[in-house]
Amino acid sequence: MSTLPSVTDASFASDVLDAEGTTLVEFWAPWCGPCRAVTPILERIADEHRDDIRIVRINADENPRSSAAYHALSLPMMKVFRGGEVVKTIVGAKPKPAMEFELAPYLS
Repeated sequence: MSTLPSVTDASFASDVLDAEGTTLVEFWAPWCGPCRAVTPILERIADEHRDDIRIVRINADENPRSSAAYHALSLPMMKVFRGGEVVKTIVGAKPKPAMEFELAPYLS
């Protein structure tokens, strides 16, 4: 079970689009092996960079509206939001150094 907060179709606007600062959303599914690999990496990044970025996850199978709206067709897919807009998309599981490299513009 992940320690990252979950969002849903119903809460996406308030939890992500209206959020202050930078939010990374992990689109995942329980059957997705690479999702299981990347979640602990995202949990560590969330712990280490809690002042820079907020990381949440959304179950793509249970929340088809958000998944379709943000074209989350390949899982895991991470979308970085600022000011209600997508500023970066990351597709696939990556090791922690590669993920931190991708997120470097948003981490201090």
